[in-house]
Amino acid sequence: LDAHCEVTYNWLPPLLAPIHEDRTTLSVPVIDGIDWNDFGIHPVYAKGSHSRGIFEWGFFYKEGTLPDKEAKKAAHHSEPYNSPTHAGGLFAIDRAWFEELGWYDPGLWVWGGENFELSFKVWMCGGRSVWVPCSRVSHVYRGHSCSSCGSGTLTNKFKGVPTTLRNYKRVVEVWFDDEYKEFFYTREPLAKLIDIGDISQQLKLKEEKNCKSFDWFMTEIAYDVFDKYPKLPPNKYWGELKNQATKTCLDTMGKHPPSVIGASGCHGGGGYQMIMLNTEGQLVNGEWCIKADGHDKITIAWCDMGRTDGPWQYLPDTQQMRHTKYDRCLALHPETRQLVLLACDENNLYHKWQWATITPHWARTKQDV
Repeated sequence: LDAHCEVTYNWLPPLLAPIHEDRTTLSVPVIDGIDWNDFGIHPVYAKGSHSRGIFEWGFFYKEGTLPDKEAKKAAHHSEPYNSPTHAGGLFAIDRAWFEELGWYDPGLWVWGGENFELSFKVWMCGGRSVWVPCSRVSHVYRGHSCSSCGSGTLTNKFKGVPTTLRNYKRVVEVWFDDEYKEFFYTREPLAKLIDIGDISQQLKLKEEKNCKSFDWFMTEIAYDVFDKYPKLPPNKYWGELKNQATKTCLDTMGKHPPSVIGASGCHGGGGYQMIMLNTEGQLVNGEWCIKADGHDKITIAWCDMGRTDGPWQYLPDTQQMRHTKYDRCLALHPETRQLVLLACDENNLYHKWQWATITPHWARTKQDV
């Protein structure tokens, strides 16, 4: 368990019972929340409901309702049930089995991705992972961001390389089949620039234990991922989207959906200025979609669940971003400098956008500087 947890009465026997039944089981309690202000315990899940861990293609941990196929396997509602993955930090596993699996990959840095790595190799290498409704553990969640996780001493130690993204790539390169690797790189193009170090021991373990393919895992275990997060079409364009009149870049500014977005000075670091347009017309920043709310509001919004298409079309000859539903083009208003949709004018620089390659400082060679 994480140190910042509080267990409830009789939490341990139900957690260990599935391991006693099958030593290759990774057993996960149901996690309640502890308010960091007053340390009050608050259930996260609705009474009587069952959720399980899944993920989207950029490796943001997600949860979904237990599929009927899994629920029907249980004779009683309180029985442990299969889960593709878990949040990390709170689980039980047989020590010898954990050792057989190579523990956590020692090449992972700091934090991030270890929950996926362990989940994948447990399932693919002959084990199982279950959530246990009768084992309840409460966990304190941060009420603020972790300033040291992406800046300060850690950034200096690892020369600015995003440690979590590096970990994700390392897990992907070991456990994903080639087809699925491309979905990850579609969501995280800059990951291709990261050096993940030596993974030969992890690949050797995978071969020696005759582990199943990732396609088997997705088809037999994590099949419900596709309902929310379908296979991704490739990016047609990605990078900074720079307005030709102002030389500023489309920027979601760290806002949470649904929020109006804008443009700001181009910084070349990606992040909130990393814009991706796929071959089906979906325009995104990370896991969120860029949408038009009428003609006068361009917002960052939740993508339509289970869909990968969208209304955007980039016209390279005129450098315009056309919205096919409204038959208008993305523009910066010349007076307000707000993002809007206007009647397309190929002679107006405020309507013109140019894609620019992003190479973050941590990926530049001495020759680039």
